[in-house]
Amino acid sequence: MNWKDILIVFLIWAVVIIAAFFALRKVVSPTFGESAIESRTIQISGEDVKVSVANTLEARRMGLSGRNELGKHDGMLFVFDTAARYGFWMKDMRFPIDILWLSDDGKVLEMRENVRPATYPEVFTSNVPARYVLELPAWFVRDNNVAIGDIVKL
Repeated sequence: MNWKDILIVFLIWAVVIIAAFFALRKVVSPTFGESAIESRTIQISGEDVKVSVANTLEARRMGLSGRNELGKHDGMLFVFDTAARYGFWMKDMRFPIDILWLSDDGKVLEMRENVRPATYPEVFTSNVPARYVLELPAWFVRDNNVAIGDIVKL
């Protein structure tokens, strides 16, 4: 093998290693603004809502905190293993939201509308056990006539 062949092999390996590094970096640690959280579309009051699904402890802990806004038809769905009285606060939130507590089958059990960041450190908890909690833009509930007992198609 002459020096040109060695150089070509070296360059090929270098390109493969660099490409693998960048591919793994994107999967393992997303940059700010990207998300490793699953996303899906749900339906509430006939409206499609694209939600980020917070189904891990870390995702639930982070929630929507640190984001600058939430689109008109965007939200976050918190998924828990069992129904309980889960509390939510507005720590590090920058915009108001509506909070809905849902049963195993997606029935709206309780709601809080237009919960503002200034309410922190107050904790908002449902009076009944819920399996899911849905955070939506402030006034989504009012604007879409969402009521206790409505079904969210998860």
